[in-house]
Amino acid sequence: MIKAGIIGGAGYTAGELLRILINHPEVEISFVNSKSNAGAKLYSVHEGLIGETEMEFADYMDLESIDVLFICSAHGDSKVFLEANPLPGKLKVVDLAQDFRDESCGFVYGLPEYQRDRIRNARLVANPGCFATCIQLGLLPLASAGLLKNEVAVTGITGSTGAGVKPSQTSHFSWRNNNISVYKAFTHQHLLEINRTLSALQGSVPGTINFVPVRGDFARGIFAVMFTDCALSEEEARRLYDDYYASAAFTFTMAGNPDMKQVVNTNKAVVHVEKHGDKLLILSCIDNLLKGASGQAVQNMNLMFGLDEKCGLNLKSSAF
Repeated sequence: MIKAGIIGGAGYTAGELLRILINHPEVEISFVNSKSNAGAKLYSVHEGLIGETEMEFADYMDLESIDVLFICSAHGDSKVFLEANPLPGKLKVVDLAQDFRDESCGFVYGLPEYQRDRIRNARLVANPGCFATCIQLGLLPLASAGLLKNEVAVTGITGSTGAGVKPSQTSHFSWRNNNISVYKAFTHQHLLEINRTLSALQGSVPGTINFVPVRGDFARGIFAVMFTDCALSEEEARRLYDDYYASAAFTFTMAGNPDMKQVVNTNKAVVHVEKHGDKLLILSCIDNLLKGASGQAVQNMNLMFGLDEKCGLNLKSSAF
């Protein structure tokens, strides 16, 4: 059994990670660290775990006793933690923050559809951001063919869980419900990793990614709408996408228009392309907490330990 530890155990991503790992056939959870909740049952914070476990939050971290560490702390805290806590030589790490997504300090960027083989051989993996995952899955096939030379317009709408567990003015129910708003237009932090990946895959800098993020009035999921000038016919574009994702474990192309309920509560991504004049329209959707965070973290762990990529991730979508 793979022995796993989690730090930053009280947030949404840790809760989803626990939901998966408790039922993972190859994993045993050794500790879930949360100083503010130490001694409390996991289900006192992650209430959906009642009946699943009697485990308590811990204020300790025995890194020598585990095989993999998931870091679910706030952005910026991962670097501080690793500077203060030397890692045992055998310990593997999956960081869910943005600290090492530039592949610094020996980390490998953990987007399996981009570099599955490097993840398999990695000891340290930086999990991609949620918007970055959704948008990149929509654009990777074009970049692989060197076709991302024109500007790309992207509008992506995300659920309130993307803002984290701590309440804020824009995540409060009475503000978010029946409401919609734009934030960080053209400046979202995930653009950095998106451009790094696409540049590396294409071998040149892609056209400008004009990204406008939108807050949705729902809890979870991301739906991204993209379009760009493209010389491919619709048939050629669909063949390109089908071929690129033919061996992907969780990313699927579909001929019809996708909807977000196909992926919510799963580690799946669904991608659709269609041609309108000179424009290629690309639709991509994921669950921001699963394929955009904790599900992808477990997918990466599976690869790192030589397991079936889908192990522990057979989750059904919430269709109704």
